Amino acid sequence: MRIGLYGGAFDPIHNGHVSVIRGVLDSGLADIVIVIPSARNPFKPGRSLTCAPYRYYMVKDVIEDLFSDKVYVSDIEFWIEGLSYTDSIVDKVTDTSYMTRFLMDCGFSAKKAGSSHDYFWIAGSDSLKTLYSWHNAGALVSKIDFLMAIRPGDNISSEDVIRLNRDKLGLPVNITTFDIDGINIASSGIRASANFDEVPEKAKAFIKQHDLYNAQQILADASEETCKHFVEVGIWMYGHLKKKRLLHTLNTGLLSAYLAKCHGGDIDKALIAGAVHDCAKELPVEEQAKLARIRSGNLFTEEKLLHSPAGAVFYADAFDVDDTEILDAITYHTTGRGDMTLLDKIVFLADKIEPSRTYTDLSLMRKLAPSDLDGAVKLCLESVLDKFRKKGRPVHPLTEDFMKSLGMN
Repeated sequence: MRIGLYGGAFDPIHNGHVSVIRGVLDSGLADIVIVIPSARNPFKPGRSLTCAPYRYYMVKDVIEDLFSDKVYVSDIEFWIEGLSYTDSIVDKVTDTSYMTRFLMDCGFSAKKAGSSHDYFWIAGSDSLKTLYSWHNAGALVSKIDFLMAIRPGDNISSEDVIRLNRDKLGLPVNITTFDIDGINIASSGIRASANFDEVPEKAKAFIKQHDLYNAQQILADASEETCKHFVEVGIWMYGHLKKKRLLHTLNTGLLSAYLAKCHGGDIDKALIAGAVHDCAKELPVEEQAKLARIRSGNLFTEEKLLHSPAGAVFYADAFDVDDTEILDAITYHTTGRGDMTLLDKIVFLADKIEPSRTYTDLSLMRKLAPSDLDGAVKLCLESVLDKFRKKGRPVHPLTEDFMKSLGMN
């Protein structure tokens, strides 16, 4: 098969990206297209790029909605260590063992998946004009050919682009053009204007569900080092959590950071503690129990509570962290405890009211949270306790201590 590889940040994916995919398929230059959202972008570190799982799942929602076949989404960049450059992506994704497995997962027969394929890197004319400046460009042009999208009115030809890059690199460069609809839009402009008219419906719904680009603004108040760490924990948790849980725990991190800003807390610690609070939730129960004992002895024995202390150990071991405040906020985010710290309360509350939560009416809690943290926490705890009563679940002693510290009976 002729396989087109289309990489990018997709922050967010928009109709221009969709036009490129449709254009290359209509041209007949590729039989299928594999879309590859970046994980770590070397030119957009830290706060400049929305955390990878958000972009990956948003792209996946759009592709599955608009294309019944011939277009697939690869998570290959989540498994590449370090910065993601096109030449290293090409090496990994075109590896026979990877591609065979990927295509079979997409529904292709073992025979077709394992056959020989021709690969092409898809890009716009504005990008390929400076192909010579890409990382390891000389090696890249020797291993893959390029398909260049041309919009109506683009005053450029493949011959001009080939000549420029050939002269700069001193190597042959193979570029073939294809036409696309005249959609001139950039993701950066969409983010700056918050105008999502040129964003596919599934992406609009995703952005709304997670309050994505409003929540993302809090990163401007976090340190660059913490923003980079937020990116890394998102990539790490992708390997341990399914979509719904992963996006929930990242949402909790962003909301925790916002609430920390509102109440004079440590934005950096709130961002990370909230973001990883559920990192151990989908580990085998036996492993959760083992990690929980390391953290808290026999303080947590109920299966539904194990992930909290387990998560503190799981995260600390993965990233060599020993910050007591962060680890405590993770440990007690489910039960609470007596004399909760500001960070404890913030993560406890954010876990229950982050934007994608819909299990009950959270409007009053959400309204109170930025100005009256204790008031919102009390409402939240009352809701939790009411659910416990209805299900006949006992109240943990730590939760009883939490209630007393808030003046609740």
